[in-house]
Amino acid sequence: MGMENHDKIIRGLLCEGSINMTAISAGALVEKARRTHGLSHVCTAALGRLLMQTAMMSAQLKSASDNLTVIFDGNGAAGRFVAVGHEGGAVKGYADIPGAELPLKPNGKLDVAGAVGTEGEMRVIRDLSLKEPYVGRCAITDGEIANDFANYFVKSEQQPSLVYLGVRVDPASGEVRAASGIMLQPLPFCPERDIAYLEQKAQDITALTRMIEEGFGLEDAIIELLGELHPEFNESAEPEFQCDCSREKIEAALISLGREELTDIIEKDGKAELTCRFCSKRYAFTRDELAALLEEAERREEPEDDGE
Repeated sequence: MGMENHDKIIRGLLCEGSINMTAISAGALVEKARRTHGLSHVCTAALGRLLMQTAMMSAQLKSASDNLTVIFDGNGAAGRFVAVGHEGGAVKGYADIPGAELPLKPNGKLDVAGAVGTEGEMRVIRDLSLKEPYVGRCAITDGEIANDFANYFVKSEQQPSLVYLGVRVDPASGEVRAASGIMLQPLPFCPERDIAYLEQKAQDITALTRMIEEGFGLEDAIIELLGELHPEFNESAEPEFQCDCSREKIEAALISLGREELTDIIEKDGKAELTCRFCSKRYAFTRDELAALLEEAERREEPEDDGE
């Protein structure tokens, strides 16, 4: 049994190439999200699942300028959940109410559906550097996130999928012990017998996160669980919780507010402090800095002189 100390995404195939496989081990990624946002136990599990699935989907992006945004807009205790992924599996995300906590379910598990909600809408926005991004939307089915994605793939992308996502947290401290997921998608020529056998293995796959916690490497765990389906591992990437915010982007956002709103901020407050929703980093602006941004906003709003 191999040991694995870093996060990983692997892509490959099952059943002699008839089923696409993407899997992730992301304990450090989810723990970084927990610490960044001060997530409750249940929000750690919920946002962790969403970040892992977004990372697996983002690993398929072809260009550094492409991105993928997933929004769960449900009626749960933690409000809206948002995740954004970039090429290679770099992700960021947040929950509206990160500290929302709920009692355990009768089976002793975290009530992710209670945090996310069982009613509402999930949206998947793929910005592939084309004129318009592709937006897929689907009703939230059960708020457990994995089942919601499986339903989304069938309804919005006509792609049958088996999705498993799991996060194990320490009951006392809330620290992430292990986090993993797997996405299996039969290709159009996949024989029915392979799909039927995969469905029989669905329950076994739920042991993946426990095995990662016990020290299995991601590939070793998949071989242990799905060895008879002859897994082939083709590509790997290192997912990371990583925000791409910058002072320049915040300045651009302030300029985009326009002359009136910036003037109002300067006159009423004389300063501004903005916090990034994705990483909680704070950006402070003095009166003089805001005045310089106001000048830029005024310059952009001036009508161009086309001459006579």
